Amino acid sequence: MKQSALHTIMMPVRGDGQGPVLFAHAAALAKRFNAHVRVVHCHPKVEDMMPYGVVIPTFLRKQLAEATAKRDDYEEAYLRDKFVADAAHHGISVEPRAAGKPTAAWREYEGKQVEAVRHYGRIADLICVSKPNEEENLGFNTLKSALFTSGRPVMICPKTDQVQPDIGKHVAIGWNGSLEASRAVALAMPLIEGADEVTILTAGHIDHTATPEEFCHYLSQRGISSKINAFERKGNVGRSLLAKCGEVGANMLIMGAYHESYERESLLGGNSATIVNETTMPVVMVH
Repeated sequence: MKQSALHTIMMPVRGDGQGPVLFAHAAALAKRFNAHVRVVHCHPKVEDMMPYGVVIPTFLRKQLAEATAKRDDYEEAYLRDKFVADAAHHGISVEPRAAGKPTAAWREYEGKQVEAVRHYGRIADLICVSKPNEEENLGFNTLKSALFTSGRPVMICPKTDQVQPDIGKHVAIGWNGSLEASRAVALAMPLIEGADEVTILTAGHIDHTATPEEFCHYLSQRGISSKINAFERKGNVGRSLLAKCGEVGANMLIMGAYHESYERESLLGGNSATIVNETTMPVVMVH
């Protein structure tokens, strides 16, 4: 069958130093699929920088607005130059989308990063976000917005800019028959079809849902050869999934995420939250 296509990869950036990490992952996929990387720089609106509930004199408000604009201009220029340098380093053309080659373009967005992810994420085939920093509590809102407001697959990128060019060559799929797993497969099909090897990881399935064997057969009908690797359900399944990925040699995990609520899993250390916190490989999640 004709393969699905990965056309557009969206990645948000701001002055947190994660741009090169995200671009390295996005560029590797762009070169594999001749895709377009849309880099969106987010800077806050002036009113968002004003203290809430505090009356500010007009002259001071003007000074704050000018200082914010000056800082935003400096950050934009610095990050845009870094983007151009990163694109050249990874062999990506900085231009509008062009057929048959990987390209990248820069966009400015005035507003919060969670809003930019919702805006541009809905017109992308994949959203790249950096692995949240648990110690500094950074990146969790961006990940949550990408997962719950975009309707698109989200790739969590580990904190390294040394990305192998064969990223996604061996894809592991976490399968339990859940709605989230089914959505993940449907939305990440370009990555699955583009893989040289596909392994279905399963610790059982939900009653009255498709079994791993039925899922394997479904993939075969699409011309995708896969194998099943079953493991015992004990302890944290998320941690077991990551360990199994290492055992089978997969370099990308695709899975449904947050079957329970985001808040509940994050608070109680659910499977999805464990993978987000502990992964050292790219993980594509879909809620």
